[in-house]
Amino acid sequence: MYYIGLDVGGTTFKAGVVDESGKILVKDAMPTGIERPYQEIIADMAALCKKVAADAGLGMEQIASIGVGVPGMFNNRTGRIPFCTNLGWHDIPFVEEMKKHLDTPVYGDNDATVAGLAEYIAGVSAGIDNSVFITLGTGVGGGIIINGRPYSGAHGCGSEIGHIILKMDGEMCTCGNEGCFERYASATAIIREAKKAVAEHPESTIMEKCGGDAEKINAKIVIDAAKEGDETAVKVFNGYARALAHGIVSIINMIDPEVIVLGGGVSAAGEFLLEAVRRELAPIIFFKTMPYARIELAQLGNDAGIIGAAMLGRK
Repeated sequence: MYYIGLDVGGTTFKAGVVDESGKILVKDAMPTGIERPYQEIIADMAALCKKVAADAGLGMEQIASIGVGVPGMFNNRTGRIPFCTNLGWHDIPFVEEMKKHLDTPVYGDNDATVAGLAEYIAGVSAGIDNSVFITLGTGVGGGIIINGRPYSGAHGCGSEIGHIILKMDGEMCTCGNEGCFERYASATAIIREAKKAVAEHPESTIMEKCGGDAEKINAKIVIDAAKEGDETAVKVFNGYARALAHGIVSIINMIDPEVIVLGGGVSAAGEFLLEAVRRELAPIIFFKTMPYARIELAQLGNDAGIIGAAMLGRK
C-alpha cells in the first residue's frame, strides 16, 4: 500500500510517496505562491501528487490516500481548513477542491501533529503508543500521539502546546494572550532574552558572533556562544532550558507520555539541549518515585511533514 503526504508551508509545499513502513520513495516540491487564490494553489498540490506518483512508477489508483499537514487547523469531519495563517486561508473547502482533480481519499491535520505521527511511525518514538512531539522554532508547536493515533481534540483545536499559559500576565503572545509557553520556549524567546542580555553585557561573545549588530542575533549564535562557555550566553540558554522544562513538566502531568520528542530548529543544539532540559526537569517532576517520560531528539528532520501527513490515512 502506498500513500502521498503533502507538507504545506507559506513558501513551498512538498509532496512524497510513502510506503507502509514510512519510507519516502519519491518527493518533490513547488512554490506555494500564497498571493494566488486557494483554488490555484490546491490545483497545484493535486498536480504535484500526480507527479510524485508517476515518478514512483505508480498510478493514482495505487495510492490509498493523500494526507496534508498544514500550519493551522484541519477539520476532517468537514474537509475544510478553518484557518491557516501562513497561507491567509480561512474556512477553505480543501477536500472539495482536491476532489475536483483527484478521486483519492484526503485527510489532514496540523503540521506539528503530523510530525509527531511521523516520529511514531518511523522515528525516535517508533512503536511507542503514547508520545508528545514539541517543535521548537519561531513558535512552539505540538503533536500528541495517544494509543498510536494523533490527538487533536473534540474540535480539531488540540495539541496547541505552544499556547499553554506558562506565566500569568507574562510576555504578550502573537495569539493575543499573555505568558504563552512559546513566548519562553521558542527560538524567538532565545533571541529576545539575548538582546536584553547583551545590552547590559556588550563584551559577550554573542556580540562578536553577530558582528556587533544585536539585530543579527539568532538562536544558533546564542547556543554556540553558550557551548563555548560565554557567561552571558550560558545564562540566557539556561533560562531557556528552565522555561522549556517547566512547560514539559505540565505536559507530563497532564498526559504522562512515555517519550517527549524535541524537534524544530532549536533541537539542532543536540545533546547540549537534552542535557540542560533533563537537568532542569528532574527536580520539578511531580511523582518523583515514578518513571516519567524520556526526553529525546527528533530523527526525521524535514521529512517528518511528508511522512506524517501520508500516514494519516493508514489504518
